[in-house]
Amino acid sequence: MMTATRLQETLAPYLTAPGQEKDGYLAFPITHPTEGLRANAHYFDHPEWAEEYLIYCHRSEPFKSRWQAATGDWTDKVVVDIGCGPGNIFATLQGKPKLLIGVDVAPGSLAFAAQQGYVPVLADATALPFTSGFADLVTLNATLHHCDDMQAVLAEAARLVKPGGLLITDHDPQLSAWNYKGMAKLLWNARLWYYNWIGHSFHKSNVQQEAALASEIHHKPGHGVTPELFQQTLEPAGFRVNLYPHNHEVGAEALQGVHGKAELKYRLGNLLSARNPDAKTSALSLMCVAQKRA
Repeated sequence: MMTATRLQETLAPYLTAPGQEKDGYLAFPITHPTEGLRANAHYFDHPEWAEEYLIYCHRSEPFKSRWQAATGDWTDKVVVDIGCGPGNIFATLQGKPKLLIGVDVAPGSLAFAAQQGYVPVLADATALPFTSGFADLVTLNATLHHCDDMQAVLAEAARLVKPGGLLITDHDPQLSAWNYKGMAKLLWNARLWYYNWIGHSFHKSNVQQEAALASEIHHKPGHGVTPELFQQTLEPAGFRVNLYPHNHEVGAEALQGVHGKAELKYRLGNLLSARNPDAKTSALSLMCVAQKRA
């Protein structure tokens, strides 16, 4: 792990101002910490919860296949992973980037990310401390729905991409699939008690469940990403935008237009909301692969 001074030297060509040297990461001022930002800092700073997230989330073969198809080879590239958490993307994909910067608001997660090979930076995703147009690849995986202002974060991420570079987002809930109605919404709310009862995933205790839910600001009925969010934010900034709705067990074929089939509980949610569960608009996630025009 690099010392903070070494981190400063490594990032100096790309910074708009020097960061504050902390134990193993560089910190930049967060001048307006929102309730949502504090919730994410709390959840992902917890060592046990952060490690669980690293081990179990976004580590599957379909995820790896889909992301490798979207990003291509990382060799000699400058990569910025916004909302990197404990480092799931690079832990799964691996590679030999020239520089791999991880941005998050939780020091505990940044410590895990540093172990994966990231240069860790604590900063507000709506006001990143980097110069414009320096990154070959900017990634936001399961990041936008954890942010209060998804459009502001997306626009700031786009600012970092160099001409010809890529911006990729994934694993944010697609609004049209998650906007449950009537009985589907009642079942969605009831799941919390059931998940807590069986110790499911990140719902093992009331404390962990409440912290996890507070961090997922836009992962609920009536919230989520839309095609318009990506098109209206990125196209005026000079990007060619390609969108790939998919269910989570779809690999590289997602980029060929295959969206796959959701689990029964999600299909039921769409049926009870009077929607076709096989429609692309009912796919759980909306992946965005955007290239900045040269």
